[in-house]
Amino acid sequence: MEQARRAVSTHVAELRQMVEAALPQLVDELREPAELYAPVRYVLSSSGKRMRPVLLMLAAELYGRPAATVLPAALAVEVFHAFTLVHDDIMDHAAARRGRPTVHVRWDEATALLCGDYLMGLSYALLGQLEGAPLSRVLALYHRMVERLCEGQALDKAFETRSHISVAEYLQMVDGKTSALLELCLQLGGLLGGASANDLATLEQLGRNLGRAFQIQDDLLDLTATSDQWGKPIGADLLEGKKTFPLLAALEQAEAAEQAWFYERLQRRFRPEEIPEARQRLERLGGLEAARRAVAAYLDEARAALAQLPNGLAAEALAWVLEVLEQRSH
Repeated sequence: MEQARRAVSTHVAELRQMVEAALPQLVDELREPAELYAPVRYVLSSSGKRMRPVLLMLAAELYGRPAATVLPAALAVEVFHAFTLVHDDIMDHAAARRGRPTVHVRWDEATALLCGDYLMGLSYALLGQLEGAPLSRVLALYHRMVERLCEGQALDKAFETRSHISVAEYLQMVDGKTSALLELCLQLGGLLGGASANDLATLEQLGRNLGRAFQIQDDLLDLTATSDQWGKPIGADLLEGKKTFPLLAALEQAEAAEQAWFYERLQRRFRPEEIPEARQRLERLGGLEAARRAVAAYLDEARAALAQLPNGLAAEALAWVLEVLEQRSH
């Protein structure tokens, strides 16, 4: 068993390294003007788990297609993800990302917008490098993901100024903002590997549940993370007025006085010194425990979907990725 786990973790590490080695080569160091390409290289050199490209390559491997042959698509989804982070950081007024200054802080907002625009275009260019791919189907899947992600992000921002948001509305937002790209990674890998229509639907279910688990856990870690690698202030979501799963779950159980305490601070924005008390109240109201249960439930749903897909090293690696996600601290 231990030997099998080592083989799986080694394989995932090899896929991640394949992506890590290729990303810096996408933009030549001498490319000009530096005002554009320096921030682009800064983003591409940033550290990361590379979960999305690894998911895509593993999904292709489920159907016997070698990971190296879908590397352009894997790079495309990672570059697209990097674009979303650059623009998200502007929208969220974030000063740091993965322990480094965000692009709009290190340079300025106009530079960050151009950097993000370039990265989005680059992601489409990388898709065009796929050999023997049904490009029209690839682009249709890809653009539908872009639509859904933008819809989710729009809802996320709109929720900041709305007082009452239900958990169901939150999940609708997450299915766009977070799950859409994960679904795309798995479906695109499956499509390139030759998956059946039924398996593509199962891969979509896997990605949706994985996305929900990932985002709810992200919300939870925003309040509970202790790792220096988290890279953001604890309670940053509350400070930005975001309606996260622990908050919404707690508010559904709270009495009127407790609800008023949170709504008043959300309306005027929480102050940093209020975050510890907010966390204590969310713990007492069961919001943090509800988030933990939801993460476990959606990961179970993801595992159930995975069990319907072909067996082999790639499936074992996907199961290992789910296990690592469940245990992550940053």
